[in-house]
Amino acid sequence: MYEWIQFFHLAAAVIWLGGMALVLLALRPAAIRSLEPAQRLPLMAAVLARFFTMVWISIAVLLGSGLWMMLSADLRLAPRGWHVMSGLGTLMCLIFAHLWWAPYRRLKTAIAAGDLPAAGVALGQIHPLVVTNFALGWLAVAAVQLWR
Repeated sequence: MYEWIQFFHLAAAVIWLGGMALVLLALRPAAIRSLEPAQRLPLMAAVLARFFTMVWISIAVLLGSGLWMMLSADLRLAPRGWHVMSGLGTLMCLIFAHLWWAPYRRLKTAIAAGDLPAAGVALGQIHPLVVTNFALGWLAVAAVQLWR
C-alpha cells in the first residue's frame, strides 16, 4: 500500500513541477516572442485555467498522501528531508492559494472585460510566484533525496 501512496505522491509532484517547467521555460517565452498581447493574454489565461485545475488536484493528492506517509512513520526517526519537504510543500500550497485568489482572479476578470493592460499586469504578478514555487519545488525534491 505504501508504494502506491508514494507513487501517487510522486506523480502529483511531477505534474505540478512539469507543468511549471512547461509554462516557464517553453510556453511563456514562445508566446511572448510569437503573439501580440491580444492573442497572448487570452491564451495564457486559458492555459493557466487548465493547468491550475491540475495543480489543485495535485495539491489534494500531495497533502493527502504526504500526511498518510508522515503519519505512518515514526516522525522522530523520519529523515530530516521529509520535514523540509513538508514545510516547503506547505509554503508552495500557500503561495499557490494566494496566486489563485489574487492575481489569477484579477487576470480572469480582466480577460472577461477585455481589459488587456490589466490582464498583462495580473499575468506579470503571477510569473514571479510561479518562479518561486518552481524553485521551492526543486528544493523540496533535493531535500528529500539528499537529506536522508
